[in-house]
Amino acid sequence: MKRLLIPLVFALAACDRNAPPQPQTEAPPPKPVFETQIQAVEKARAVEGQVLDAADAQKKQIDDAAQ
Repeated sequence: MKRLLIPLVFALAACDRNAPPQPQTEAPPPKPVFETQIQAVEKARAVEGQVLDAADAQKKQIDDAAQ
């Protein structure tokens, strides 16, 4: 029991309740880590509308040709 009690007392005594304050520094504005991937997704979303419009036009042409 003493083998566990003595190290426990030393460990608790070593803990400081009041940690020293960290110095305030200006953080740079956050920059996304995956900025290139985000840009690629935005481009894909922009192209998606064009692809859907082209698909609708092609479907309309097929429907008109079938009639």
